[in-house]
Amino acid sequence: MIRELPDASILVTGAAGQLGSVGRTVTGLLLDRGFPVRAMVRREDERAASLRAAGAQVVVGDLLEPGDVYHAVSGCGRVYFGMSVSAGYLEAAVTMAAVAREAGVNALVNMSQMTVSEMSIQNTTPSHQQRQHWLSEQAFAWSGLPVVTIRPTMFLESFFQLAAQSIRDRDRIEVPFGRGKTSPVAGADVAQVVAAVLADPVPHLGRIYELTGPQSQDMDGVAREFSEALNREITYSDISPEKWEQGLKMYKLPEHLMGHLLAMGALHRAGRYDRQADGVQRVTGRPAMSVREFVSLHAEEFGGRRS
Repeated sequence: MIRELPDASILVTGAAGQLGSVGRTVTGLLLDRGFPVRAMVRREDERAASLRAAGAQVVVGDLLEPGDVYHAVSGCGRVYFGMSVSAGYLEAAVTMAAVAREAGVNALVNMSQMTVSEMSIQNTTPSHQQRQHWLSEQAFAWSGLPVVTIRPTMFLESFFQLAAQSIRDRDRIEVPFGRGKTSPVAGADVAQVVAAVLADPVPHLGRIYELTGPQSQDMDGVAREFSEALNREITYSDISPEKWEQGLKMYKLPEHLMGHLLAMGALHRAGRYDRQADGVQRVTGRPAMSVREFVSLHAEEFGGRRS
């Protein structure tokens, strides 16, 4: 029997995040709909101040500290759990599961990854992050919590980090994806799905939503959409995994994140990102944003549109 959801705050973790800005965007969408939102952030800074100015109740805490998590969750009937790529992700997820169960949360929206859809004990990936997402889904299932699982594929925003510079400087997308197909999804679409579920979670409890863009295509196809959006020719250069690794090392990334990005490249080459799902349309009633639409909105990030 499904319990009625109390009129309580909605907790959004990772509310000051950057990649895709899902937590921050979800906070804004829920506030716009008139919901009381508690935004959990890692530190007090200008992003926290901005959330507070928008109307959110801001709590500062660490997802790896059970006491902080309990303080954030207490009094919230619904919770969005999302965390950036981190070696401590699994610990944070299990901590959230334990706290949410103790606090009697009525709906928990878990941000996972689409790769999990093809994972099992016998079939995993080299990415420790993806393994932690798979294990976290198991833990949430064991907890008995009313969970809604969101599994997006690679975010379109990832191109900001992975390809923006080569597009600006050389009009080329330089990634080691081979002939593999991909269907990246916009963080804004993911946030719309999460906000819709949190606004009315009962019909979604127990469901898994896989989120992709509207088309799965190889990187030449992606490059053509960039070309159309920017009105200049953008081509795809399939660089070697070794060259990509050398380039990533320049950014001095944490080892955990580095391993995840390298695995993501290998999985693209192997065709593991050739997926297409209608989760965005099913939940929001609107089609997912295309690569061309996304690039048009962010043209300056890629060197601007030629007139």
